[in-house]
Amino acid sequence: MSSQNGQFILNNIEKMYGENRALSSLSLCIQKGERIALIGPSGAGKSTLLNILAMIILPDSGEYWLDGKAASQYKAGRMRSRKVGIIRQQFDLVPALPVIHNVLAGRLGEWGFLKSLLSFFIPQDKILAIRALERVGLLDKLYEKTANLSGGQQQRAALARLLVQRPEIILADEPVASLDPARAEDIIAKLVQLVKEENQTLITSLHSVELAIKYFDRIIALKEGKLFFDHPTESVTDAMLTDLYQFMELNHDADNETSIS
Repeated sequence: MSSQNGQFILNNIEKMYGENRALSSLSLCIQKGERIALIGPSGAGKSTLLNILAMIILPDSGEYWLDGKAASQYKAGRMRSRKVGIIRQQFDLVPALPVIHNVLAGRLGEWGFLKSLLSFFIPQDKILAIRALERVGLLDKLYEKTANLSGGQQQRAALARLLVQRPEIILADEPVASLDPARAEDIIAKLVQLVKEENQTLITSLHSVELAIKYFDRIIALKEGKLFFDHPTESVTDAMLTDLYQFMELNHDADNETSIS
């Protein structure tokens, strides 16, 4: 399998959890610099796909190539942290630590053990954290305890952590699912802006179709672990979206009626 046609190449990826098939015969090609929204009903396999792309879990079968190398060649640590960064709904922050420490956690893949340990007492590369927090509008929270931040502010701190990590690729797994609509749009707009400025690749799973259409160039839809459609955003129709979500809703309603009868 050649990887010359894209930054990500997935060929016939399969992933099982017990008897549940999370991904089935999934093949994708993703180019460097693309901004992609990953949509689909709950349980469609979106998080599984992102975890495979992040090399957190391995597929059971199939090929995964990243920038010309088999994904298995990317070892944990500096090599992987330079390539891929991930941001999640839960933020992955340590609430008891000041914001600066959570932001500088983005540098742990670059630092050795002693520098990482020292940074818990005396923040290292402080200027990077200051610049990152300034870009996301949180400079005044530099030494604030992270637990005191609002949900939107915590997600901005997580964005700042990615800025100091500086990966080539950002994977975002439902990054705004816990936020109200106004704050969710604010975070997505900021994320897309930062990615454009850094010329990074962005793949974001979203429940909000509206945000996917407004901010992303390409939409990949999964359903029951399979690729349902993959189109430039302007080519996605209401009929496609209805087909993607409606059948699942009808099945759910039918199950409820069966359980009641």
